[in-house]
Amino acid sequence: MQSINELKIINDPIYGFITIPSTLIFQLIEHPYFQRLRRITQMGLSYLVYPGAQHTRFHHALGAMFLMQRTVQILRVKNIEISEDEEEALYIAILLHDIGHGPFSHAMELSIVENVSHEQISLMFMSKLNREFNGQLGLAIRIFKNEYHRKFMHQLVSGQLDMDRLDYLRRDSFYTGVPEGNINSQRLIAMLNVKDDMLVVEEKGIYSVEKFIVARRLMYWQVYLHKTSLVAEQLLLRLLKRAKELTQNGLRLPASDALSFFLNQSIAPDDFNEDVLNTFAKLDDHDIISAMKSWCASEDFVLRELSSMLLNRNLLKIKLKNRPFSREIVQKKLDQVIKQHNLSQKEASYFVFEGAISNQAYRMDNDAINLIKKNGKIVDVAKASDQLNIEALSQKVIKYYLCYPKSH
Repeated sequence: MQSINELKIINDPIYGFITIPSTLIFQLIEHPYFQRLRRITQMGLSYLVYPGAQHTRFHHALGAMFLMQRTVQILRVKNIEISEDEEEALYIAILLHDIGHGPFSHAMELSIVENVSHEQISLMFMSKLNREFNGQLGLAIRIFKNEYHRKFMHQLVSGQLDMDRLDYLRRDSFYTGVPEGNINSQRLIAMLNVKDDMLVVEEKGIYSVEKFIVARRLMYWQVYLHKTSLVAEQLLLRLLKRAKELTQNGLRLPASDALSFFLNQSIAPDDFNEDVLNTFAKLDDHDIISAMKSWCASEDFVLRELSSMLLNRNLLKIKLKNRPFSREIVQKKLDQVIKQHNLSQKEASYFVFEGAISNQAYRMDNDAINLIKKNGKIVDVAKASDQLNIEALSQKVIKYYLCYPKSH
């Protein structure tokens, strides 16, 4: 790999010193596209529940790269051949895996751009950077897209035991103060191996894998799907949809140039040319917060109320059940809001809505976590575990929610 003139290290609160392994990777980290991740929170609006959850996508990307460095070291010790080009490509692929996230992580892709996922945008950024860096990201992109013949490399970037999950569970546990997610990521990495170009975990690592799967389930219910975070994210989605609706009906809303562009345009995957991508690259959490502060004075009741609710953490009430809410209950709540604030049914639906959340800690499919036994036999961790709960955790659990104003 290329050398850097001077040793570049970053001090991380989770792992200590992270070294930047090559000039190319240092240049990618320095690039404005990547620096933007400093201004995007890793956990969206979770800081409304866990005040410490202010860490960013920038933190997470560097942490995931550090874990990939440890993984390459471990696999080489176990005589798995990884060339210098493959090594650098792995670091680039994991470093840039989240570069396409918009403000508050998931809010943009579900509200003001039309069905464009952050994975698609990440790939667009990687392709643009590949052109800027004269094709040096080609192998990383092939690994990211699962087009490289060594399949275990894609599994390390995007799989059920990838460096993304190994970092964010531990990092989010640290910053939220929720100890249930504090997995031993380095112990898990020490147990990794490769068999027939597929990622496997050595048999003695089974308890670490069990802890990882259980931690993932607990973090989803306790943190990622926490009902207050859920309400806040749904309100943010509705706020952006309302802003877009008003803008496209001719109302001029105060917003940054980048946010105004997306409010005024209907952007689908085919519309993401280089200019649109560069405009997207100017968007971060600050655009949304700044807009909300202005929208608190809007003449539109819906936009004004939603902005105020989010800024002042005066959120909706939420009820969770194991089965859907009846149409009658939802309509009753809607009628109360319509009557109290003299709103239309459509306007009231911004404050009364239902939905579903699901949690599946482990999937028993083609991308299963496989153990390798001492005799070389490969077995799914759920089948090998002496805890029945691992197989149980592969079942998808669905909960239904209803949100409505606290006064009703």
